[in-house]
Amino acid sequence: MTLVGSSVGVSRTLIDAPLFTAQAIRYAAAILVLFALAKLSRAPIMRPAGREWLWLAGIAATGLVLFNVAIVRGVAHAEPAVIAVAVACVPILLGIIGPLLERQPPRRQILLAALVVTAGSVLVEGAGRTDAVGVAWAAVALGCESAFTLLAIPVLPRHGAWGVSLHSVWIGTLMLIVLSVVTEGPTAAARLTPADWAAMAYLAIMVTAVAFILWYSTVAALGAGRVGLLTGIAPVSAAVTGIMMGSQAPRPLVWLGMLVVISALIAGLWSPTTLAAPKVITQINSHAGQGG
Repeated sequence: MTLVGSSVGVSRTLIDAPLFTAQAIRYAAAILVLFALAKLSRAPIMRPAGREWLWLAGIAATGLVLFNVAIVRGVAHAEPAVIAVAVACVPILLGIIGPLLERQPPRRQILLAALVVTAGSVLVEGAGRTDAVGVAWAAVALGCESAFTLLAIPVLPRHGAWGVSLHSVWIGTLMLIVLSVVTEGPTAAARLTPADWAAMAYLAIMVTAVAFILWYSTVAALGAGRVGLLTGIAPVSAAVTGIMMGSQAPRPLVWLGMLVVISALIAGLWSPTTLAAPKVITQINSHAGQGG
């Protein structure tokens, strides 16, 4: 989530770049990185079967393709704070929908912490300036970021973090290549600037290959409801990244928001069974494996 938060500011570099071409190159590079890391880790990569293709394609279409369109197009109409605050509402959705998909009731502790995390995130980022289009893209980003986790729940038991990451990335890459050729032309890559390439490299390695593995590993270990609280780190990271990229020092309310987010994370995540994998992972394993 620290890496995801930093991507909001970095994505501003790509506002004038051919969007689908830049993202296609980014994810194509991430495939190579993920494949190499999987080989080094000796992680088993299995071929998707049956309905698993639909879940993985859904992750690719929403969490990869549409989410990045929303980020890049959104920051053209709104300050990064607006997009980051929208994404910061993810803990509430994951706290409600996640446990239901895992065949568990939502936990009051998680829901209360999710509300506090979201409130703290708003303090960190502030309302920001935007227009109606910016608000719409922020809502799309919220839905896509939630889908990125929720759609992975049925396939994580069989494929694990490595499989879900690698399959969703290569499927998303194919989607982006098609969109790139159709909408921007086969020579669009020639219009990319050195700054664009630098941003794409960071997004490919850190925000895709590394962050995907870390995130899905944590979802498998802690469950969607609890891990959703960690999205509160994203706006904090976005604020810190903004400072590093030349923004002004945080106002007192920003520091207060950071404290609120951290406190809520501690309250929501603290449990004697924090490190125990949720039972759902084994319960739905047979269902995920019967897709073919």
